[in-house]
Amino acid sequence: MTPVTGTSGTTPPAPSPTPFETAEQRALRTAVAALGRRHAEGHDADPDVLWREAGKAGYLGVNLPEEYGGGGAGITELALVLEELGAQGCPLLLLIVSPAICGTVIARFGTGEQKRRWLPGLADGSRIMAFGITEPDAGSNSHRITTTARRAPGGDWVLSGRKVFVSGVDLAEDTMIVGRTEDARTGALKPCLFVVPRDTPGFGRTPIDMELRARERQFELVLDEVRLPADALVGDEDAGLLQLFAGLNPERVMTAAFALGMGRYAVGKAVRYARERQVWKAPIGAHQAIAHPLAQAHIELELARLMTLKAALLCDEGDDEGAGEAANMAKYAAAEACVRAVDQAVHTLGGNGLTREYGLGRLVTASRVARIAPVSREMILNYVSHQSLGLPRSY
Repeated sequence: MTPVTGTSGTTPPAPSPTPFETAEQRALRTAVAALGRRHAEGHDADPDVLWREAGKAGYLGVNLPEEYGGGGAGITELALVLEELGAQGCPLLLLIVSPAICGTVIARFGTGEQKRRWLPGLADGSRIMAFGITEPDAGSNSHRITTTARRAPGGDWVLSGRKVFVSGVDLAEDTMIVGRTEDARTGALKPCLFVVPRDTPGFGRTPIDMELRARERQFELVLDEVRLPADALVGDEDAGLLQLFAGLNPERVMTAAFALGMGRYAVGKAVRYARERQVWKAPIGAHQAIAHPLAQAHIELELARLMTLKAALLCDEGDDEGAGEAANMAKYAAAEACVRAVDQAVHTLGGNGLTREYGLGRLVTASRVARIAPVSREMILNYVSHQSLGLPRSY
């Protein structure tokens, strides 16, 4: 029997070369993977140190405009960064929120002053911005958001409402809040985006006790008559939905990248174990009952990666409608592939798959995040059935 000890030296299967990636993007993959590997193999791996190093190297703001300290690339490159870090076992969840959602919205719709104020810090990682949209009673229905913003005398805004499952508020200097304002002509409520500094009076936060243990904790927010200056509104008051979805499409692409990285990490662990673990005469990976499910997991991850790339490219081309469909499909495909990959990896290791030494048991819970956040797979199936297939709604 060949014993398998420790977890160092685990290299996840590299994604297959694709003609859709440029030489610069492949070089970025290699560099980010090397950074992630150094941190994952270190005994004192610290996500805060990794965040700072990734920011210094220009990886955190690779999608943001060069004139504000970013890399001048797009969501394609930022998704690549998150995937590769995840494939080494050290994903940075706030990449989904701070540069992808908030950075994209501000870069596209913010005023010149807002861009100068926020983008340089988001680009180098010295500033983190959280994002609050989900509410206790609204769930996945953004049309039921009850956080409201009203004009105060003098032009200030006053926000009131609640948000839940907001990631990393304790790490963030600001939080971008999705509220609703009343249309002066119709009286209908329309979504608008506001940036709320962490120490603003009336802005309260409470940690949510989660089974999932991560650096980025989840919070419930209470906005009790939070007063903000007029320039806290990002973009145009009358273009809320356009601006909102410009941020949500990258969120889905990045969630797909998060799932792909996790799936590759799990498969990499399982493949190494299957090559070395020997119970009878041959390593267990020689048996088709072990080999075929791992091959299937690898195939499904590769297929999801292609859809993720398509969605990212559409985002970067400014095709918000096309990106909406592709980003939802990519998030669905990557989440399903990730859950199956993690399940098969744990199964391959047997009892060892649930030990702390091998680091796979924690992924059983973490992998489900991509299925339920930021939108559930059922809501994605609703979207595709209605928007892509033209089927009638049941709600």
